[in-house]
Amino acid sequence: MKKLISIFLFLFMIIPISRAQVQVPQASPHASLEQMVGLSEVEIEYSRPSMRDRKIFGELVPYNQLWRTGANENTKITFSDDVMIAGKLLKKGTYAIFTNPGKESWKIYFYNDTTNWGLPQKWDDGKIALEAKAKVNILPNRTESFTIMIDNLTNSSATLNFSWENTTASLEFEVSTQEKAMESIKTTLKGEPKWSDYYAAADYYFSEKKDLKQALTWITKSVEMKKDAPYYVTRKKALIEYELGMRDAAVKTAKKSLEAAKKANNEDYVKMNEASLKEWGAM
Repeated sequence: MKKLISIFLFLFMIIPISRAQVQVPQASPHASLEQMVGLSEVEIEYSRPSMRDRKIFGELVPYNQLWRTGANENTKITFSDDVMIAGKLLKKGTYAIFTNPGKESWKIYFYNDTTNWGLPQKWDDGKIALEAKAKVNILPNRTESFTIMIDNLTNSSATLNFSWENTTASLEFEVSTQEKAMESIKTTLKGEPKWSDYYAAADYYFSEKKDLKQALTWITKSVEMKKDAPYYVTRKKALIEYELGMRDAAVKTAKKSLEAAKKANNEDYVKMNEASLKEWGAM
């Protein structure tokens, strides 16, 4: 009996040890980012090696040679919609990113095979979905850890930046926001739109400098549907009216927005309305 108890205690002690795993920091930790560009979602997964007192470009990462663009598994990018890069169409989907860094520009490859650890053992030009050239900028301050960012956001474009050491390579891409936005407006306003739908449609038309008369019709409908319309709605209506040459109406609407902003204690909109009223000669 004592022997059985001893065996049981021994097993009890070793089982947790056998299941334990060593946990230490990764030399190139995993990173991910998600970014909406217009109405399209872009996701990136990659690993971030650090300089650690090493010379990067021209030594650790040789010039004019294929680079894995990060560390460990493939750096991957996913586009929820088709995009345009350097005037070429890249279909929606997930791609590995490989690069060929040069002193003045980088070649960027969007590669169909994302299953590699580092570079493919056998490079296949047939798997290149798109190749583009990225402009290189020299930074005044160094970037210690390799960083990928999506910057310079507009409704229809953004810039993909690869930064490390004192170098940033930038590649612009475009998304089909207008087509999706127009279809959404058409579909929603044919149904049972809310005041906020009319506001969103008018706001988009105003920001994209489309048919301002149509934008005014929609923003007016929004104000009519929403009792005590929010200051940001009446502010937008005032701006549209002014752009259409309706100064007196714009002044009247801006004063309503100003009053509502004061009640809501929103200093930003108070200042914006006061600035517009001064510009329009009404204060």
